[in-house]
Amino acid sequence: MLLLAMDTATPAVTVALHDGETVVASESQVDARRHGELLLPAVDRVLKEAGLKLDALTGVVVGVGPGPYTGLRVGLVTAAAFSSALGVPVHGLCTLDGLAYASGIDEPFAVATDARRKEVYWARYADARTRVTDAAVDRPAEIAEELAGLPVVGAGARLYPEAFPDARDPEHQSAAALAALAAEKLAKGDGGFLDPLPMYLRRPDAQVPKNYKVVTPK
Repeated sequence: MLLLAMDTATPAVTVALHDGETVVASESQVDARRHGELLLPAVDRVLKEAGLKLDALTGVVVGVGPGPYTGLRVGLVTAAAFSSALGVPVHGLCTLDGLAYASGIDEPFAVATDARRKEVYWARYADARTRVTDAAVDRPAEIAEELAGLPVVGAGARLYPEAFPDARDPEHQSAAALAALAAEKLAKGDGGFLDPLPMYLRRPDAQVPKNYKVVTPK
């Protein structure tokens, strides 16, 4: 097994290789505006660090979000391109699940990432491997009571300490954790993967203006 994992659903542009037993190489850079510029060079460096080539891959793992439209699609399109070129499957995982897995927490908690617009993407977990709610997007104050008393993992918790006073690491997504989670699922044969399609949860920021006038000839 050799999995290439990537996630661009958060400000972290993160890539990792996993051989089924351990992370062979990984790299992460936090930059919310340069996903398209940073991802492929990161893939190249991780492969070089491991002394491997793309044709050695047996699968691709990608975080499907939730995340903002522009950044999220960079990772998904890249994963789809590698899958098509190499003839290997793409395994989609919820981005929040990667953060949960990396936390190692074995009691109820939540994950919250920055959704911009003063909102967070979030979900609740029974432990690091078990999500018990669907991913959602809300204002922190709207869910503070529901999550009261729970540790909250991720950048969303650190952005809104008044709503989430028990913020826990990791702050940012890690493809290494996403790859390890996928490798564990594949080894157990228990499935649980998502289609490699974007989980937006809301409409994109860019909208066609109201009362838009068509100026092309009839």
